[in-house]
Amino acid sequence: MSFRINTNSQAALSLNSLNKTSNEIGMRQLRLATGSRINSAADDSAGFTISKKLESKTRGQAQALSNIGDAKSLMSVAEGSLGSIQDILVTMKEKSVQAANDTLGADERTAIKSQIDELAKEIGDITTNAKFNGQSLLDGTGGTAGVFNFQVGDTAAEKFELDLSGVDSSAATLAVDALAVDTAANAQTSITAIDAAIKTVSTYASKLGDAQNRLDFKAENLETSKTNYEAANSRIADADFAKEQMEIVKLQILQQTGSAMFAQSNAAPQSVLSFF
Repeated sequence: MSFRINTNSQAALSLNSLNKTSNEIGMRQLRLATGSRINSAADDSAGFTISKKLESKTRGQAQALSNIGDAKSLMSVAEGSLGSIQDILVTMKEKSVQAANDTLGADERTAIKSQIDELAKEIGDITTNAKFNGQSLLDGTGGTAGVFNFQVGDTAAEKFELDLSGVDSSAATLAVDALAVDTAANAQTSITAIDAAIKTVSTYASKLGDAQNRLDFKAENLETSKTNYEAANSRIADADFAKEQMEIVKLQILQQTGSAMFAQSNAAPQSVLSFF
């Protein structure tokens, strides 16, 4: 048996093993603290790359879902305004039907005409004020020349187009801005014009309803896709708490035994003093 004190190989090996165990305990504790298995590229370079790609995908999809919500809100504003215009048109028709009856005199028809004109002005105000974030919705000028593009996915190709370029709910466009009810015949003509306006506005509303239904399906599909991608990322990047805690217990035992062995390795060279 030989005794050397300048180089204590056993102590060096014990220290190396102890440092390795301590470092691994620190890594496991970090995983438990952050909930992530991969906290840097050094932990798993391939997994880090895949995880970041999946994270980019899911965050993009989350924003796309928010975009869809905003788009539906925009359409709800437009639809609500169209609903108000339809209500006004129904009232205008009611008054025109009243004016078409020969039981009324000139004064009564004049009063009805005044009311119809005011209702037509209100249609104009609603059309002008129907805006979402400053974008006009019912006069064909919002978006890009009346066409709205919504980003409904995380890739450039995933977009949804809402063409409102042909939508104009102004009283002039609907031909209800100068209705005549001074005679029964003119009132009947006004009834026909109002019916056409109601049909036009209903067509606009149907177009918005169809678009909202499509966005509902897109949101449902996007939510499912996002959930699946999040699950895939979780399997790669998230820490398994039960496993990590189990490993920490094992490593703590090794740390304690390593410390004991390191102490013994440092004490061994002292036996050389027995030679003197």
